[in-house]
Amino acid sequence: MSEPVVASKIPVGIDLEADTSYWWCTCGRSKNQPWCDGAHAGTHFQPHEFKVQTAGKYWLCTCKHTADAPICDGAHDLLD
Repeated sequence: MSEPVVASKIPVGIDLEADTSYWWCTCGRSKNQPWCDGAHAGTHFQPHEFKVQTAGKYWLCTCKHTADAPICDGAHDLLD
């Protein structure tokens, strides 16, 4: 299995609505980070659907190495 592309080492803060489906990019190839734009086609990566229970600002991972997808857990600090 290949590793995802590190789109950025800085999380992006985004206001999300409660009970709305969002599709987070897992491959890192999307030009519309952190959202999937279909750039994973031809790879084993698939977008990650998620919803939040409470509307508000969330910090989403763009390095694609978080253990708490799609929320940033600081994994970007451990990358070269």
